[in-house]
Amino acid sequence: MATRSLDFSDLPEGDLWVFGYGSLMWRPGFDYLEEVPARLIGEHRALCVYSINHRGTHEKPGLVLGLDRGGACQGIAFRVAEALRAETLAYLRQREQVTGVYREVMRSVWLEDDARRRVRALTYVVDRSHPQYTGPLSIEEQFRYVAHSHGKSGPNRDYVISTVKALEARGCRDPHLHHLAALLQGDTLMHR
Repeated sequence: MATRSLDFSDLPEGDLWVFGYGSLMWRPGFDYLEEVPARLIGEHRALCVYSINHRGTHEKPGLVLGLDRGGACQGIAFRVAEALRAETLAYLRQREQVTGVYREVMRSVWLEDDARRRVRALTYVVDRSHPQYTGPLSIEEQFRYVAHSHGKSGPNRDYVISTVKALEARGCRDPHLHHLAALLQGDTLMHR
């Protein structure tokens, strides 16, 4: 599948903002000057991507987050120094575009700081035409995928729980993700 990436010329001049809504919040993996709580309007965080690499395998896929149409998403906006734009972009493409399931886009995000600024941020949005896009899954289906899958980046359950902890640390709540994390943590306690 072709990767959907921006041309370097599509990026705004100066420092680069990157919007994180999943593992980028708790493990960005790149240097940045500033991190600010942010809100993206028009897309929501959803466990809507089959993970066959980072949190699962082809034989036993896990689930990871994508931004899907509708709603809003609280996350983190990272400001990357202009001098590190190319390096950061290369890193993010290697990490996020392994299978081409995301479209690399620029979106307006509202920074939830004192100034309430709006910036354009690099964002990874799920490609609904990609075979790894799950469409809507029930909480029971999500639990079955996440509870026992494991990929090169570790157990799928750790991914979900770490994302929930990152949201809580910033005073955010994602009811659906929090419910799944509670089920996963209950399952962990039952298996001890």
